[in-house]
Amino acid sequence: MRPSRRIAIVGGGWAGCAAAVELTRQGHAVTLYEASRALGGRARHIEANGKTLDNGQHILLGAYRDTLRLMRLVGIDLDRAMLRLPLQMRYPPHSGGMDFVAPRLPAPLHLLGALWRASGLEKDDKLALARFSSTARWMGWRLHTDCTVSELLDRFNQTDRVIRLMWRPLCIAALNTVPEHASAQVFLNVLRDSLGARRSASDMLIPRVDLSALFPIRAAAFIEQRNGSVRYGAKVEKILAQRGGWRIAHDPQSEPESFDAVVIATSPWQAARLLEGLQHTVQFPAFTYEPITTCYLQYGSELTLAQPLFALADDADANEWGQFVFDRGQLNAGDAGMLAVVVSASHAAISLGNETLTQAIIAQLVRVFQMPALASPQWTRVISEKRATFSCTPSLLRPDNETGIDGLAIAGDYTSGDYPATLEGAVRSGLNAARLLR
Repeated sequence: MRPSRRIAIVGGGWAGCAAAVELTRQGHAVTLYEASRALGGRARHIEANGKTLDNGQHILLGAYRDTLRLMRLVGIDLDRAMLRLPLQMRYPPHSGGMDFVAPRLPAPLHLLGALWRASGLEKDDKLALARFSSTARWMGWRLHTDCTVSELLDRFNQTDRVIRLMWRPLCIAALNTVPEHASAQVFLNVLRDSLGARRSASDMLIPRVDLSALFPIRAAAFIEQRNGSVRYGAKVEKILAQRGGWRIAHDPQSEPESFDAVVIATSPWQAARLLEGLQHTVQFPAFTYEPITTCYLQYGSELTLAQPLFALADDADANEWGQFVFDRGQLNAGDAGMLAVVVSASHAAISLGNETLTQAIIAQLVRVFQMPALASPQWTRVISEKRATFSCTPSLLRPDNETGIDGLAIAGDYTSGDYPATLEGAVRSGLNAARLLR
C-alpha cells in the first residue's frame, strides 16, 4: 500500500461514495465533492407531502456482495435496514398471473422446489423454465456472441407465458431495458450471480429505510470520522493537472485545492466535460438512456396488501403500466397505507403525463386486487428519473475505470463490468477506481 495521499472524489452518488469509503479505509485523506445538497445521486431520498420518499423504489439482491460488504463496513445493520425475501414472482390472485416462491433449500434445489410448487404455470411452462436454467448452467452463463434477451429466450424455446410472467419482468427490473433491446449476456451475468449461485444470493432485499440512509449518509459519516471531508453544493468546474498531482476548482471565490489523485464519479457526460483538454484515453460511447418512474399512492393507515411485494403484468395496449407494487407500510411503520408502484423503462408511460399515468395505475390496482378502496388515495406523487440508467444493449462498449493518466480514474455504473446500471454495478466501479489509486 502506498503512503497516505490526498485524494479527491468528484461526485457523491453510490460509485463516488464507494470509492471514498474504500480509499478512506486504506488510510488516505479523502475529500468528496457533491454538487447537490445530498449524496446518493440517482438513488437517494427526497421530501414530498411531508414524507421522506425515495427518488426510485429499489430491490437489491443477495448477490450484491460488494454493496452489502460496504454497508456493513460503514455500520449498517442489514437485518434491520432491509427485508429479506426468497426469490419470488408473485402476482395478485385476480390478475391471471402466477405464484412462484423459492423455498429455503440449498441451490439449485430451491429453484426446483419453486417450480414444483408454482401455481399458474402449465407443464410446458415449467419445463421451459427448467430447460433455461439447466442449459444456461451448462453454457457457463456465457454466450459466444451477444444478442438480445428476446433472441436468447426464443433460442431456449421459452413459452409466451413464461416470458410474460417471469423473464420479461426480471429483465426490465434488472437491466431497465426491454427484452427486445436488452443484452442477453448482461442478463445472464445477473442470473449467474443470483439463480446460478448459492440460495441466499437469489434473495430479494427490500430497503426498510430510505436510500440515503441505506448507505450514502453513513458513508459520509465514515469519511468524516477518519479525517476526511464531504463538500455539499460544490460543483467541480475544472480539474487541472499540476506537477505531481491535481487541482480541483469548484468555487470561483477560492483558490483550487491540490490533491495527489482524483476519481471522477459523475455521469458520463459530466465526466467527458471534466476530462476535456486532458490527454486521456477514455472513449465515451453515445449512450442512450432509460427512465424509471415510481408512483406513490398514500391511503389510510389501515390499508394493507397481503404481501409486501407483488409483481404486476404491464400491458401498454390495456393502459396498464405498473410492473411491481410495494406495500411500504410493511417495510416501515411510518409509511403505513403507502403503496409504491414501479414502472421501469418508462418512456411510453411518462409520455402520458403524471395525472393520466396515476389514474391508469390506480385503475390497474383496483382491477388486479379487487379492492375498491384503492380507487381513492389521499394523495399521489409521481417521480421519474429520466436518465435513471443507460440502455443496456448487446455488445455495448463501456469505458474502463482507467483514463490513461496517472492518478486519475473514473467511476460510475456505466463503466466496463459484468453488471448493468445497478447499485452493485456502481459500487463495484467505485471500488475498481479506488484500487487503481491505492
